[in-house]
Amino acid sequence: MTPEQRTQIEAAAWRNLVGHLQKRTDVQNINLMVEAGFCRNCMSRWLANAATAIGQPLAESAAREWVYGMPHGEWKAKYQEKATDEQMARFNAITPEQTTE
Repeated sequence: MTPEQRTQIEAAAWRNLVGHLQKRTDVQNINLMVEAGFCRNCMSRWLANAATAIGQPLAESAAREWVYGMPHGEWKAKYQEKATDEQMARFNAITPEQTTE
């Protein structure tokens, strides 16, 4: 496998993940953070950082729109639920070393 092929495969997998999360609006970011150690906002930061690293600055707000499939505020208004006390307790129990942010 060439480096270019690997990049194409990784890019396709990324697009599939982003598309999947855009469809799964029932999955809250707090759930992703607790279970996987990352969320849509993390993905947005990774995207913005990767773009900047190759000389294509990308504002975090634009990266969030890319990941969410709409402006972040619109997504929050439509789909974000208030985190429960249990969710917040689980989130707060995660140490920074366990997350990928």
